Amino acid sequence: METNQTSLPMKILVALLFLFLLAPVILVVPISFSGEQILSFPPQSWSLRWYIALAQNSAIISAFWTSLMLGAIVTVLSLAAAIPAAYVIVRMRTMGSGFLYNLFTAPLLLPTIVLGLAILIVFASAGFLGSFWGLVIGHLVITLPYALRVLATTLGNLPLACEEAASTLGGRPFTVFRRVTLPMMAPGIVAATALCFLVSFDEVVITLFLTGPRLTTLPVELFHHVESRADPLVASVSVLLILLTLGVVMIVDRTVGLSKTFVK
Repeated sequence: METNQTSLPMKILVALLFLFLLAPVILVVPISFSGEQILSFPPQSWSLRWYIALAQNSAIISAFWTSLMLGAIVTVLSLAAAIPAAYVIVRMRTMGSGFLYNLFTAPLLLPTIVLGLAILIVFASAGFLGSFWGLVIGHLVITLPYALRVLATTLGNLPLACEEAASTLGGRPFTVFRRVTLPMMAPGIVAATALCFLVSFDEVVITLFLTGPRLTTLPVELFHHVESRADPLVASVSVLLILLTLGVVMIVDRTVGLSKTFVK
């Protein structure tokens, strides 16, 4: 009886905290259907005008496709570098494994503004400012540590006996990695893919240092839009981005399951 009386206030508290965290996301949806000229809640009139305005805004659409392409390329490159690096660090355990791991994950220890300024200084002398591949390298600096951490944790939790058995049966190292290790790492690879894409797609601080007048991403374009006007167009974009994020989560869930991917 006492346990039930104690658990009820805890459930109410958890529900209130959950509602508090979701409140900004929930409020964005009705604001996006507002017929007003400025952001206001609750809306005095309802309309699809801002979704129509979004479809006609070539700058935001162009920035969206740039962010989408950038996120895809950065994700592929992050996985291509993180998978062999995680294998070397976790399975080979050489003398430099710890140093290599710390080197790859060092950007996570720095404030984003400091990291962005450092990249700006280096890229200014190298001529990478305002270029698409400069953005790719800049985003790779921040997505690679996330990919490495996820994959190293995944590989560290896998049973080594399966790989040893395959080697004992005559499998070459690369064959064992391709036929045994890589399939077992699938949940971690899916998690790293989703994480890298979302981090790159959402990155704004470092991108502000690297973009130019002819090249911008969606977060930077929205940042400049909010600086000059406060209309519900931003809310309509936010709703679509929420749907995109939910789509990524559903793909991960349908592919390998969220519990297998994020719960170790």
